[in-house]
Amino acid sequence: MKIYNTMTRQKEEFIPINPMQVNMYVCGPTVYDFFHIGNARTFVIFDTVRRYFEYRGYKVNYIQNFTDIDDKMINRANKENITVKELGDKFIEEYYKDADGLNIERATINPRATEYIKEIIKFVEELIEKGYAYEVDGDVYFSTKKFKEYGKLSGQKLDELQLGARINVDERKKDPMDFAVWKSQKPEEPAWESPWGMGRPGWHIECSCMAYNLLGETIDIHAGGVDLVFPHHENEVAQSEARTGKTFANYWMHSAFININNQKMSKSLNNFFTAREVLEKYDFDVIRLFMLSAHYRTPLNFSKELLEGAKSALERLYNSINNLENLLEESCKEKMDDNDKKYIKNLDEYKSKYIEKMDDDFNTADAISVIFDLIKDINVNVNVNSSKEIIKYCLDLIRELGSPLGILQKSTKINLDEEIEQLVQKRQKARKDKNWDLADKIRDDLKSKGIVLEDTPQGVRWKRI
Repeated sequence: MKIYNTMTRQKEEFIPINPMQVNMYVCGPTVYDFFHIGNARTFVIFDTVRRYFEYRGYKVNYIQNFTDIDDKMINRANKENITVKELGDKFIEEYYKDADGLNIERATINPRATEYIKEIIKFVEELIEKGYAYEVDGDVYFSTKKFKEYGKLSGQKLDELQLGARINVDERKKDPMDFAVWKSQKPEEPAWESPWGMGRPGWHIECSCMAYNLLGETIDIHAGGVDLVFPHHENEVAQSEARTGKTFANYWMHSAFININNQKMSKSLNNFFTAREVLEKYDFDVIRLFMLSAHYRTPLNFSKELLEGAKSALERLYNSINNLENLLEESCKEKMDDNDKKYIKNLDEYKSKYIEKMDDDFNTADAISVIFDLIKDINVNVNVNSSKEIIKYCLDLIRELGSPLGILQKSTKINLDEEIEQLVQKRQKARKDKNWDLADKIRDDLKSKGIVLEDTPQGVRWKRI
């Protein structure tokens, strides 16, 4: 398996620290609002990475944090006249609703920054002891020039970063690029006791601390959106490696942006969408298929037309699943014959191709193409004369390959309630009596209830739309 490593800017063979185990840290949301569709892509992508590792037999310790103390949270809590904790509790609950709605598996642990205050203080104390940090009037700053490799993740030299970055001007700092690891308390801010007075953690220190305490000094994979490469992840590298003297993460993975109708998403352009807004209009299967239809390192354009295209593509996949589920009931032959056994070898080639694509830096776009090729093959070669064994094998294979992507797991069989069952029977009688007007009316009534009937030589089939 190969992973593109942002640190080295090349694909590398994945070699975990412990055999068949992956320790993975993914930067989560700042919980002051609903997360947007760009965040959703990052969460879906690394959920898929995690699922695929598990599919390949790895045990995954998957940590995704909640930033529950920062300037945005303080400002919104003050605006709403509630505590920062109350705000955090509210939007953590909302995060889970939307993440569940996107079929994102729960992390092994979702730590909150405020749960690690003691550990963060200890972390900062060690940085000061080692000469990498200094205190000024209750604020503690990390000295970037002390860490000789600063800039290695983003691939820039410190002087270049200093020229190109938006820096908060603070004349108390020894260098403009130094960043806060502990902030002194300001009026109307929550704070904790520390050796430097009342204060709170800086943003970057929390992830370094939680990764260290939950996964160890060196982790396998650290991941997040590409916007976090600098300064967040760059600063994590500096403070973590300054503390331990060891490599912080062996592999760094970053997902690309989502653009809205070929423009950067922005509230000022009125093209800003939350995940919840999109989930109200589209099923998670559609959203995941859309988001995984491009390689995770490739920017993705988001539009209604493209989502509708993903919806149509998903319907083709589920139509094939529906056909197989019906064939499973209609087939009279139980066991495979020699031709079926030969056909299984053909099917297994698709599985091998799928694994080959996903092993190549989680190329979900090509893996999805393999699933569509598999479906075409099955549609041509599997029918009512096929054995139940081969039909089930096909059905299981499609679901197996969809599982790491978080799609294609629903049954298309519908448990019709009594009213609909009666309408189906009434329509069948109308057709038998050649009362075509009534039969058509019943079909239209069922369609209005989201049920589509299909008349086949084997009888009436139905599916939900």
